[in-house]
Amino acid sequence: MRISPLIAAAAALLTLAACGGQGTSGGTAAAPAKSVILITPNPVGTNSFLQLGVKGAEAAAKEIGASFKLYESKDPTSIAQNVDAAVRAKPAVIVGISFSFDDVFATVPKQHPDQQFLQVDSCAKDQAANLACVSFKEHEAAYLAGIEAGLLTKSGKIGVVAALDSPFVHRWIEPFFAGAASVKEGVTGTPLYVGGANPFSDPARAKSQAQALIGRGGDIVAAAASGGNQGVFEAAAAAGAKAFGVDVNQCGQSAGNVIDNVLKNVDVAEQAAIKEIASGKTGGVKVYGLAEGGVGVNALEADVASSGCTVAASPEVIAKVKQARDDIVAGKITVADPLKG
Repeated sequence: MRISPLIAAAAALLTLAACGGQGTSGGTAAAPAKSVILITPNPVGTNSFLQLGVKGAEAAAKEIGASFKLYESKDPTSIAQNVDAAVRAKPAVIVGISFSFDDVFATVPKQHPDQQFLQVDSCAKDQAANLACVSFKEHEAAYLAGIEAGLLTKSGKIGVVAALDSPFVHRWIEPFFAGAASVKEGVTGTPLYVGGANPFSDPARAKSQAQALIGRGGDIVAAAASGGNQGVFEAAAAAGAKAFGVDVNQCGQSAGNVIDNVLKNVDVAEQAAIKEIASGKTGGVKVYGLAEGGVGVNALEADVASSGCTVAASPEVIAKVKQARDDIVAGKITVADPLKG
């Protein structure tokens, strides 16, 4: 995906203010009296999840009359450096996105009680009073995608290419397989992991893993590799298989080859959280699932017909997904959360 000129400009300015010569984009200059600083664990690039984070923080900053700054990190060291630079800038709120901030946000907010922090998509243990957290029930949406896969697979073999073999990432794996098993007896699911130095940004390794799953007879592969998802789509297209995307509608990235996407409305939840912090409502944890509209699939969207997702051609599948969504919200179906063991 193309990064907006505003993001590119912000990144360029921040590079000039990089701290410690480590290649991060944190700055040491004083921020405006009212600003929002977003720190990412990796460069935004084509990572749709991080792009959503930028979108939400930018929108919130505009709404509360603040400036916006993006500090892009590349590793744990640069994350710590960028957090330190952000603290010194004294913005209205410092936003860290993903579980990569669990360690640093377990200590830094306590050391700076007058500074407000927001962690998106995770929450540090022993949460400080000045740290607000927003998280999601990704497993509920993954279950719905699994139902689609179970109804549409012809071989009965499905797979997931995930970035890492970690409890959090498993939220996109076991629930996907469970959803498929709920509608198709005997379906089998296999996960493979990107790993390596850049597990969330390696299309080549993701493509190789997808090819391996397809070579074993899989005809549907879900992509949960962030910036590596395009590699999964390419492998599926070349082999006549189908895929699923994540976070945003990625069906247009491989026309006719992507069934649907496990959606996560990161930008909406993040924007709401920043606005609350700016109004004085600090701390706490908010969790967004199907009931709250925080996660979903394109099959549930009003514009599914124009989404470019192949599920749009299967109204019977969409009907079953809607029923499952209603049953989850009503408590008739409970989707196990891998993060809770």
